[in-house]
Order: sequence, then C-alpha cells, then structure tokens
Amino acid sequence: MIEVEALVAACRRLAALGLSPGGSGNVSVRVGEQVFLTPTGGALSRVTDADLAVLSLTGEPLSGARPSKEFPLHLAAYHVRPEARAIVHLHSVHAVAVACLDEPMPTVTPYQVTRLGPLPLVPYAPPGSSALAEGVAVALAGHHAALLANHGSVVAAADVDLAADLAEELESAAQLALLLRGLPYRQLPPINAGPATS
Repeated sequence: MIEVEALVAACRRLAALGLSPGGSGNVSVRVGEQVFLTPTGGALSRVTDADLAVLSLTGEPLSGARPSKEFPLHLAAYHVRPEARAIVHLHSVHAVAVACLDEPMPTVTPYQVTRLGPLPLVPYAPPGSSALAEGVAVALAGHHAALLANHGSVVAAADVDLAADLAEELESAAQLALLLRGLPYRQLPPINAGPATS
C-alpha cells in the first residue's frame, strides 16, 4: 500500500534528520476508515510496514501490533481535521525546548507565517492521556500544527510527506527562535495558514 510505504519512508527520513531521539516520536496515516500507526517503543529509524498497528477511527485495534501510547492524540487530530491524512508527532530537541518556555514562539520568517501559521501551545498533560488528546483536539481545530507544552510538536497534513516537511520546518523555526532569544528581532504579524495541502 503506497500510503504505508510513504509512512515508513517518512519515519526513516525524520530519524535520519535527528528529529526522533531514541524511540521517541510517532507517525500515522489515515487510509479510509483505518489508521496505520507506528508501534509502541519502536524507533522511527527501524520501523517497517510489518511493525505498524492498524486502528479504526474510534480506536478499535484491527491488527495484532501494539500502537504507540500516543494513539489517542492521533485519533483526536483526525477527528477535528477530517481533511488530514497524516499526523507527525515528534520530540525534536528545539521544538521541545521552545515548548518548555513561558512565552509564545515568535513568528519571524515568511515561511513560518505561510506554511505553519500560528502555533498554539497545548497545556501539559501526560503522554498518552485523554487530557493530552483533548488539548490537541482544541488546538488543531483551528490550526494544523501545534506545540505540546514540555513535550514536542504535532502536525496534521494532507499526506505524510507534507506532514514530515512541516514538522521539519517547525523544528527549524524553533531553533531560529532559540537563537534569537535575548536579541532584538522583527516579529512578523501572524496569519492563519490555510489547510496543509501543498
């Protein structure tokens, strides 16, 4: 299945870029009424199509593989972003660092404005919890990317390649925000980016 092959390729790419330390991060694709999701405890650098868990959109397991404990976050995102066909959730270093700060991430590049849009901060809740899934649903109802307080980032997009691209761009924007801390800089007015389709 082409979507599954793309998911595995995206996982390998994100890992090669250093955006999924150790066994962290999870990626899913929606195919019809099914969600293919990386497994619990699996490193993105080593995931194969045989490792993937398959769930219904209500969370019913459809395969023997055990999904990432973050599956409620993915299902919540698909519920509020019905046009999304992929979710990428990472614990990349710079995004986590920015998500630990008590200030919003500045908007400093035009690409950040047009591709990512405003990045709401989901209040901290334990990984895998229903509270975290509910927070993600609130944030993604009006945005296609968000930061999770003290945790990382989540991106919803029309396909897994675009979701991975946007997650990479979010990490780069977070790194730039950290580099600018303590320096005078020009902040661009944020606008709502359109649906992540291209």
